Amino acid sequence: MKKKIFVTGSSGFIGSHLVEELVFNGYYVKALVPYNIDNSWGWLDNLDLSTKKNINVVMGNINDPFLLIKETKNCDVIFHLAALISIPYSYKSPSDYISTNVVGTLNVLEAAKKNNISHFIQTSTSEVYGSAQFRPINEDHPLNAQSPYAASKIAADQLTSSYYKSFGLPVTIIRPFNTFGPRQSLRAVLPNILFQIANSDEKETIIRLGNIYSRRDFTYVSDTTQGFIKCINNKKILGEIINLGTGHDFSIQDSIQILEKITKKKFKIVIENSRIRPNKSEVNLLISDNRKAKKILNWKPKFSGKKGFGYALEKTLEWFKEKKNIRSYKGLIYNV
Repeated sequence: MKKKIFVTGSSGFIGSHLVEELVFNGYYVKALVPYNIDNSWGWLDNLDLSTKKNINVVMGNINDPFLLIKETKNCDVIFHLAALISIPYSYKSPSDYISTNVVGTLNVLEAAKKNNISHFIQTSTSEVYGSAQFRPINEDHPLNAQSPYAASKIAADQLTSSYYKSFGLPVTIIRPFNTFGPRQSLRAVLPNILFQIANSDEKETIIRLGNIYSRRDFTYVSDTTQGFIKCINNKKILGEIINLGTGHDFSIQDSIQILEKITKKKFKIVIENSRIRPNKSEVNLLISDNRKAKKILNWKPKFSGKKGFGYALEKTLEWFKEKKNIRSYKGLIYNV
């Protein structure tokens, strides 16, 4: 009998891909999406009808502990992805990040404890490490919050670990490195670049950017979701923190050069100060040591190295070129 899976953050970028993959694998999925005025299910609205028919959508908020206790009853696994994610916005509204990413996580953990959930998977972020103090970054790397967003995610991860140690709640913390792909918010750098390319003038393509020298371990979304899927029924990972990354790093400038080869175009780069993080807040390098994921999760990224990264960029660019995919994007403004 397939397990019943509860997914928070299901209407977002990674969450919608995860829901799609869970349904494909035959799981019963209950998807929490934020209550809103127009009854939107976010990116779940874009899934094919046969997939949507197999999702039980619940509208609500992770800041409502009563709703969470009610809706997670009789579920087996919780994938907790709901979070505020934009680093620039965390400079403007840090308290919102605490209420959503910390208190919200506390509420989901409490619901999991009360309902004897068999496995709670917390979604972390590589931003909790800050700039790499050694490379590649393994799970023992010091935590160093360089933004209110990173601080809120460290707190959420520590809360999750504490529920394992204090109450025996079966938890795993999955720490993705810079996931990218179709449906991603323009608040992230790669989709912002790809949107600008896909909607550029034929004569000249201008790319507006901030820091082009920071380096990231860019992981394609299907690799990340496969890492989540491999958590199900895996008892070896209880209490563990696991990185999901490719083990390769590329600068923003590298990404531009790869895209120039893909499109056979030359881009004009315009640096805008509004897109640059405060100096001490900029994370200069993130690169994953993924040996633990390979060993205990039996996970290995398919889109790895320069060739894999280029292929994933090309696939994502093709998605951004489809007008029906980007109707809801506000690409003419800088999305904080």
